[in-house]
Amino acid sequence: MTDTPSTVAIEPSGREPAAMSVRGAAVWAMAGQYLSFAIQFVASVIISRLFLTPGEVGLFSIGMATALIVAVLQDFGLSRYISGLVTLDHHEIARCGSVAVLFSGLIAVVVAATAWPMAQTYHEPRLVQILLILAGSYLFVPMSVVPMALMARTMQFRGLFAVNVAAALAQGGVAVVLAAAGYSSFALAWATVVAAATRGIVAQAMRPSWPRRMRFDGIGQVLGFGARTSVLYLTGALGTRTPDLIVGKALGVTAVGLYSRAVSLSDQFRMLISGAIGSVFFPAFARIRDRGEPLGPAYLRVCAGYTGVVWPGMAGLALASEPIIRLLFGQAWLRTAPLLAMIAMTEVMLIALPLVSDLPILAGKLNQLLVRNLIDTAMSVLLLAVGTHWGVQGAAGSRLVYGVVWFALYFRFMRRIVGFDVGAVMLIYLRSGLASMAALAPLALTYLLWTPPHLVTLAQLGLATGAGVVCWMIALIALRHPVLDEMLGMAAAVPLVDRYLPARFRPA
Repeated sequence: MTDTPSTVAIEPSGREPAAMSVRGAAVWAMAGQYLSFAIQFVASVIISRLFLTPGEVGLFSIGMATALIVAVLQDFGLSRYISGLVTLDHHEIARCGSVAVLFSGLIAVVVAATAWPMAQTYHEPRLVQILLILAGSYLFVPMSVVPMALMARTMQFRGLFAVNVAAALAQGGVAVVLAAAGYSSFALAWATVVAAATRGIVAQAMRPSWPRRMRFDGIGQVLGFGARTSVLYLTGALGTRTPDLIVGKALGVTAVGLYSRAVSLSDQFRMLISGAIGSVFFPAFARIRDRGEPLGPAYLRVCAGYTGVVWPGMAGLALASEPIIRLLFGQAWLRTAPLLAMIAMTEVMLIALPLVSDLPILAGKLNQLLVRNLIDTAMSVLLLAVGTHWGVQGAAGSRLVYGVVWFALYFRFMRRIVGFDVGAVMLIYLRSGLASMAALAPLALTYLLWTPPHLVTLAQLGLATGAGVVCWMIALIALRHPVLDEMLGMAAAVPLVDRYLPARFRPA
């Protein structure tokens, strides 16, 4: 998204000035995401290869999926509410903090109440303790919700960098230590508690906002917005969190361990490439809306950025799934490889329409979004339930069908919301598709002419990946892909790098 002078000056609407440009915020967000990903990824490899079996990971995944379905209410829409307000005073901040405390306590109670029923459903007594531990983690959530929302609102992404990296370090370190000490699935549960506490403590240190006293007067607007967005988040959680529960019930804890590992790897890789940038766009688009400017041109740049970068990354993950699983996680996890390939290709479709839950909220179309989200969730659960009849591979294969249905459901809706040009977005898709093919060519040729996937070494995989990056960059230049300008613009926000860039990308 191209910067304008208004991103660093006082907004005519009365909104407080941004602490940094959109591109600068994106650089800090990406840096935090990359470092957090590296920490979590290394921890997951160590734990999976040395300490925990697929069944132990699957057991924790069932407990975590149960907690996360309820936990979508923990934020109660406060992050979007705070970012979307044109003006914000300390009274409103106190109200939001009080609502966060109220709902986080409620969630902790509900998660704890599910412990015994879930243990009975899955015939796993250990789920009781896992869910009770996870319930405790939500007591720390109010400490981080409001300060992180305030930092995002004013584009203070240096503070968010500190919060996220500190939480990742705490979670990864505790998980490895406890897994090595023989805590089994409980190691992952306790690590979640420590991460939540660390996130809250660091967030309050960066942006103190804990209410001095609980304040519930005049919270009607907060509750009204939160109730509607919570329905949206709850239906979304049913679509994204129930797969572990459905697979676990239909196919057992080992199957859900394999499936959840594939999903988590795909999610982590997607977040590594683009996930952090998404947190920048909601406040950035809110400022565009407040200035009365059209959203379409900015949205096309976002589409170009997501598809130009994420498509080749996810397609490459799918193509390299077998050597990645074999080399990093070992033979015990090899059945994850085909699942990872299918789930990664699903992300290619889901990333084609970014911000489907954000821009309709900014545009005041929340009710229409809710209807589509309910249809989306029903299709996700139904397709997955049908897919499990063909085992865990059928479950993963159902995600590909779901991706096609999802794209068809949201394309026209987003066009009406944003007003983008269909021809322009299709041209972006074409350029991104061709660049992705160029990026995949070296690894595909490695399989065809040099070494099959089950024999590829780490050195060969690294060489093919490096060659793929070079081919991808050449393709972006040859195709004049719009993501090039955005990449160079973000690079200009990195100290010492800007001096090597063309003059038009250097900060004024």
